[in-house]
Amino acid sequence: MICVQNFTKRYGDHDAVKNISFTAKDGAITGFIGHNGAGKSTTIKAITGVTAPTQGTITINGIDIEKNPLEAKYQFGYVSDNPDHFLRLSGVEYLNFMADVYDTPMEGRAEFIETYGKRFGIFDSLGNRILSFSHGMRQKVMIMGALIHDPSVWILDEPLTGLDPQSAFELKQMMREHAEKGKSVFFSTHVLEVAEKLCDEICIIRKGELLYTGTLEDLKATHKSQASLENIFLELTDTQEKENYENEL
Repeated sequence: MICVQNFTKRYGDHDAVKNISFTAKDGAITGFIGHNGAGKSTTIKAITGVTAPTQGTITINGIDIEKNPLEAKYQFGYVSDNPDHFLRLSGVEYLNFMADVYDTPMEGRAEFIETYGKRFGIFDSLGNRILSFSHGMRQKVMIMGALIHDPSVWILDEPLTGLDPQSAFELKQMMREHAEKGKSVFFSTHVLEVAEKLCDEICIIRKGELLYTGTLEDLKATHKSQASLENIFLELTDTQEKENYENEL
C-alpha cells in the first residue's frame, strides 16, 4: 500500500504538486491520470525516494520513505519513464544485477527470466547488450528488473509507452495478476482508455492539484451515466480552468 499525505513539491516559488493526499490500496490497480506536466512524474519520484517532499509524508506498506528509505525501497519495484539505463550490460547481466540489489535468491532467477522473457518475446535476445535493444525492448527489460524480487508494490511511470500490442497486453495481465494476489499496483498514464479498462481506482491530477481520487464507478455516479472517463476528465479539467480564471479576476 502507498499512502501519500499532504504532499507538496516546490521548486523555488513554484509548487509543482500542491498538498495532495491519496492511497493506492492493496489488491487494486490505481491509475494516476493527468496531462503531460500535471505532476505525475514529480509525485512518483517522491514516492520512490528519488526526490524529497517539500511538505507531507509518504509511506510504503507503512514505512516512511524519508525516515527509512532503504527498508521502504525494498517494498516496491519501480519502472521509470526512461528505459535508457545500464546500456552496456546485457539483458541477463542487468536482471541479475537487479536481483543482487534486492538480495533475491539465486534459485528461481533463471525461471523468472525465462518466464517473463518469453511473455515479453525477448528471451532469446537477453544475452545481447541493452544498447542494441529498441526502445520497447529496453522498456521490457526494465519492467522485468523491477519485478524480479517479487515486490508487494509495483510503481510504474507511463509503462506502456513504446510497447508493442502483445507486450502491452502481457503487462496489463501481469498488473491484474499482481493485484489479484492482494498486492498493489500504481501507475501513471495519460491514455484514458487504458485507465478506464484496467483500473480499480483512479487519481486525477491537473497542474499539481488532485481533482479526484476514488473508484471510476463513484466518479461516474456524479456525472452522466453514459459518460466515458475521457469525457469526465475533460469536464473536470475544464471546470477547474474556469474556476482558476474566475479566481484571478
